[in-house]
Amino acid sequence: MRRHPTSRPAAYSTSRALARRRFARGLRLIPLIALAGLFLVPFYLLLRNGLATEADITGPEWTFFPDSLHWGNLRELFDDSSVPMSRALWNSAVIAVLTTVGTLVLASLAGYGLARIEYPYANHVFYAFLVTLMVPSAVTFVPSFVLVSALGWISTLRGLIIPTLFSALAVFLFRQYFLGFPRELEDAARVDGLGHWRTFWRIVVPNTRPVFAAVGAIVFIGSWNSFLWPLVIGQDRDAWTVQVALATFTTAQTVNLHELFIAAAVSILPLLVVFLVLQRHIVAGAERSGIDD
Repeated sequence: MRRHPTSRPAAYSTSRALARRRFARGLRLIPLIALAGLFLVPFYLLLRNGLATEADITGPEWTFFPDSLHWGNLRELFDDSSVPMSRALWNSAVIAVLTTVGTLVLASLAGYGLARIEYPYANHVFYAFLVTLMVPSAVTFVPSFVLVSALGWISTLRGLIIPTLFSALAVFLFRQYFLGFPRELEDAARVDGLGHWRTFWRIVVPNTRPVFAAVGAIVFIGSWNSFLWPLVIGQDRDAWTVQVALATFTTAQTVNLHELFIAAAVSILPLLVVFLVLQRHIVAGAERSGIDD
């Protein structure tokens, strides 16, 4: 069989086009790899300094890693009697989980009501929610502290959690998501005799996992990293959170660098786990709820 005379040039042209596309894709990957490397630098510093001695950290000569890694720093961290690190991690975990669950329940109900339940002045109520986003937290900090103190909630989980449950941002994100939720599913539920309450829990919530994951991750990270409110309310050592415990490694008298770095590395592990587990849902929820808008 005779080969068509134009088949070889066509194949050559196709291979050149594929090569150009691969080359262009490689060029696009270079800045992404560079940015990923910059993003990993803080994690490298935490790991490097957390497994080093004070002399390795403050020495004039910098090495990529110390000659010997001091894994005993981790044991020293949890054996340090001046900083209850184990208790602080437990407090932060409990506060972050309860705050996240409470915020998701309250914000999702408020967002669904603003998006689906028609009543007079619904838009005015929504605008009132948005106005609270413009109020600096410093304005409400002192009144909140006075109220918590009057209720006797100093150094308690109630004082650390309940005042932080309201999130106007979470309400806004849920409302935006529910506005795009298919009404056909809700109409079918109402035909079956379900009201707003049962429709929300049986139909809406099971089909909106991405936005719950995205908002939940935002709230969890914000609660875990919160410092000023736990510092003021958690006055007893047993009520310290991990961020307050980290601050005690640097005082006017002493600076314990290697414990500070290893403690910071330990404190970010829960955040990494949350992100890795919910990564797919977080991206989907961010695309649908308007987080990037």
